[in-house]
Amino acid sequence: MGSKVGSEKIKREDGYLYYIGKDGYVWAAPMKHNKSGRKKKISNEKISKEKGFMYYLGKDGYVYKAKLKNA
Repeated sequence: MGSKVGSEKIKREDGYLYYIGKDGYVWAAPMKHNKSGRKKKISNEKISKEKGFMYYLGKDGYVYKAKLKNA
């Protein structure tokens, strides 16, 4: 389990994949079965990324980081 990085809680919608982009913001991209969806920026909080860590959106809606083993 990683450590919590972000303080903004993000509400998930069905049919979208969530990721932290190169710009440091959380983005939502539609899944293949979601034909009407569009890619959109979700968060207003910018996450500063560090090398050797993986960033992800947890089930509780906050951004976490975890150390990569081989980085």
